[in-house]
Amino acid sequence: MPIYFEYELSPYNYELPILVPNMKGTFLGWRPWHYEGDRKTRHAAYIETKGNTVTAWNAEFFIPYALLKPLNNVPPKKGNQWRANMYRIDYDNKSSTWSWQLTGPSFHDYEKFGTFIFD
Repeated sequence: MPIYFEYELSPYNYELPILVPNMKGTFLGWRPWHYEGDRKTRHAAYIETKGNTVTAWNAEFFIPYALLKPLNNVPPKKGNQWRANMYRIDYDNKSSTWSWQLTGPSFHDYEKFGTFIFD
């Protein structure tokens, strides 16, 4: 069963690192992923507001390779390829999504993710 790492970061700087098991596009739930010490992420999110309304936000994060163990090809070597995708999902007035690589109907469809090639 394929298992992949998912990292979520909110505009208010709340994070959620999880492991997601997935079988042929069927989402099977997720498990929180333990992180501390050399496995700890670093992150920051910044919001812009107008009154009480968030008008924009940006974020940055660092995920150490130690957090990704025991997944395959960690740390990556030159030529390794990782499947990856990046999303923004809004649940404000109505649900809307943006993604680097289009998947569907579920954003857990890892076979449609893009590819990072390490140089």
